[in-house]
Amino acid sequence: MRNRIVPAALITLLVILHGQLWFGRGSVPNVAKLQQLLESQQHSNGQATLVNEQLNAEIHDLQEGLEIVEERARGELGMVRANEIYVQIAK
Repeated sequence: MRNRIVPAALITLLVILHGQLWFGRGSVPNVAKLQQLLESQQHSNGQATLVNEQLNAEIHDLQEGLEIVEERARGELGMVRANEIYVQIAK
């Protein structure tokens, strides 16, 4: 009788561990899904970092000089200097 209990207990333990491997919190499918989410978030963070760097460069330019302000006023608002003639060429 005792000889049968030990192997049965070991087999039961093996089945429980195998079930945790495939269906538990740290299961293979769950880890794969979390890895995919991590890669997606890292890609999103990389894009946000690029945007932040561009904004920081723009802030620096705005703090240092007026050239960027003039460029924006001309491009976005269509402003011109005094005694300057604006010519638009249609394609």
